[in-house]
Amino acid sequence: MKLVIQRVKNASVTVEGEIVSQIGNGLLILVGVEVGDTEKDAVWLAAKTANMRIFDDANGVMNLSVKDVGGELLAVSQFTLLASTKKGNRPAYIHAAGHETAVPLYEKYCELLSQECGRPVGKGVFGAYMQVALTNDGPVTIVIDSRVPY
Repeated sequence: MKLVIQRVKNASVTVEGEIVSQIGNGLLILVGVEVGDTEKDAVWLAAKTANMRIFDDANGVMNLSVKDVGGELLAVSQFTLLASTKKGNRPAYIHAAGHETAVPLYEKYCELLSQECGRPVGKGVFGAYMQVALTNDGPVTIVIDSRVPY
């Protein structure tokens, strides 16, 4: 699984002109599920997301997690994170998991993140054409791949 985590002042997801989810200060997480991902990936990433110290403490040092600051959470499925761009100019999505794998793992990640943080996780609509709006705070943007150990 691959995540793009953005510290935000606010974020929202709109589908067909309707806001389906919105948050204030917290994290917007774009979630890509790859062929071969398992629940183990979702477990590791949920814990990592909840405990990542990317919010400022009283001294202006990134020392606090979203849990520490009581931040809100919004997770949006995004298969394009798994784009293969090696050949040609049109990205290929052969590494993105199909619905039968991606939906349950996305839902599991959201459920686990909610448990880790003790608050609900707002969501987009899986597979829908969405507009995501955000005000990145910092900017702080972190990319995490459960398969890459860096």
